[in-house]
Amino acid sequence: MRNPVGPLPSTIYWRRRAVALCVLALVALLIFWLVNSTGGGGGSGNNGSSGTHTPVGTITPGPEPTGTHITGRPGGRDTSGGGSGGSAGSSAGSAGSSGSDGGSNGGATDGSSAGAGSSAGNGGDNGGTAGTSSSGGAASGGVATSGGSGNGGSGGQLPVGSTLPDCSPGSVQLSLRSVQNSYSPDETPVFELRAANSGSVSCKVDFGPAKAVFTITATAGNAHTWASDDCPTPGSGSYLLQVPAHGSTTYTLRWNAKTSSPKCATPKGSAAAPGTYLIQAQLAGYGAKQVSFVLSQD
Repeated sequence: MRNPVGPLPSTIYWRRRAVALCVLALVALLIFWLVNSTGGGGGSGNNGSSGTHTPVGTITPGPEPTGTHITGRPGGRDTSGGGSGGSAGSSAGSAGSSGSDGGSNGGATDGSSAGAGSSAGNGGDNGGTAGTSSSGGAASGGVATSGGSGNGGSGGQLPVGSTLPDCSPGSVQLSLRSVQNSYSPDETPVFELRAANSGSVSCKVDFGPAKAVFTITATAGNAHTWASDDCPTPGSGSYLLQVPAHGSTTYTLRWNAKTSSPKCATPKGSAAAPGTYLIQAQLAGYGAKQVSFVLSQD
């Protein structure tokens, strides 16, 4: 072994032995590295973590939900035939019953508003039209006066004695408009008195005949034609509407185009002649607002 035998010089045989030993050492190192990197034999890995794994603990299910489970599909209407009619009827009944229990700060809902409309929209002594629901349908009916009928606003009617604070002219502004510039004989003139609240607190405005007075005069000769306080309906009082914070509500007045006289005097109830008229709305503390309109001949 120490003295190699062969035809070649001994240095060559020593070099071959050195190369073979190096190859064997590299193979041994490679095998050792592979065994350690794969965590073979249950040993520790590169990060020193154990090769064994702790089993996951048992997951305990949560409590069963209580109450009514909703089994219907979300959204849309039931297409199962006649059953939808019954559900719609029960929903309408629920809305009516909940409306009658409206709080002093919440305003009247659809149920109580509909009741107000049926009791108050019967017209005045000079043939006022019946009250109808206003835009949005949040409140209907109103205080029927001589030759006109008041209709609720989108803010919702409040019960008498509501603790909601009264609106102040500093935060609520009024504006008056005629729905049309001209009305034919077969059309009912409609006017809207809008209250816009720029404050951060909801409040109420009284549109009853004692507080909100509408007067219609003919521009020719400034002749008195009709006024909401000429001959008010007996028993008509406050008509409170909620004006939401940073919102508005609209009180709608429908005039039957008939004349009236102060204190129910005659003549009254005759048809207003064609021509240009001026309607003025005056609310205590808010001043007067006015706008013109035309009653055409045809």
